[in-house]
Amino acid sequence: MSTLALLLVVLLVVVMALVSGVVAYAVHRSPALNGPVMAGVTTVATFAAILAVVVAAGSGNA
Repeated sequence: MSTLALLLVVLLVVVMALVSGVVAYAVHRSPALNGPVMAGVTTVATFAAILAVVVAAGSGNA
């Protein structure tokens, strides 16, 4: 994996962590929505699946 690709993966992980934190916080602050922990976990799991596909496609194993 090249340095540029590694930097892209690190930046993607940081952005995913920020977005999942914002989603979990927004769900937690809104009393109309239930399960803030589940929403955060679902967001992280979705981003992890997307990241796994991107990494697999980048390494040629997809």
